[in-house]
Amino acid sequence: MGKARRKDRESSSVCSEEPKFYLEEAVLERKLPEVDLKILVDLPTGLDYNEWLASHTIAFFDHINLVYGTISEFCTMSGCPDMTGPQLRTYLWFDEKGKKTRVAAPQYIDYVMTFTQKTITDENIFPTKYANEFPNSFESIVRKILRLLFHVMAHLYHCHFREVVLLNLHAHLNCLFAHLILFNARFNLIDPHETEILSDLVTALKLLETDQEQPQQQQPQQETVQQPVPPEQNNAQ
Repeated sequence: MGKARRKDRESSSVCSEEPKFYLEEAVLERKLPEVDLKILVDLPTGLDYNEWLASHTIAFFDHINLVYGTISEFCTMSGCPDMTGPQLRTYLWFDEKGKKTRVAAPQYIDYVMTFTQKTITDENIFPTKYANEFPNSFESIVRKILRLLFHVMAHLYHCHFREVVLLNLHAHLNCLFAHLILFNARFNLIDPHETEILSDLVTALKLLETDQEQPQQQQPQQETVQQPVPPEQNNAQ
């Protein structure tokens, strides 16, 4: 009996490009108005830039991990054999030897969450003790984390939004997406090539329609330092 239900879940989780359920008017609600989110992403006067990045990165991880956890039983190896997003985007993983690998969505997301959890709890990268400093490569690490977390959100919208709606979590997911998009618009942390696949949702939620925020003046860009962490993803065309 349990196996039969599992098969039903797997068959219901097949991803399709059209129609995009997340663009329907009935599910475009979110919990906080845009003006409140814009206030939330502004760097408070006197607060260290890296501290602000760290606190938001941890919050994004916690909330995205929580939402994915609620629908993870529907994201299976057979139902989601590839890590996909809208516009036929497929995300590939690089293993420790630099080999490009195609993995199922549950495995890819497990890699993302494991890597992020390990990174944000590393005192040498996300310091919590007084007088401990952020590494010079901190912003590049945050960029990688946010990019990978965006991939998870893209997969949620592309393949599992119906389950999210059935659990009445769509307003929370939309608010989380709006928060990430506005934070990125403020600090320019995720490449536009990554976010363009959900540009129609940005438009539908009216996130950047008027007075689009200009990215805050960034600290001098650091060269990307090779980190002893799981390697980068790639996008299949």
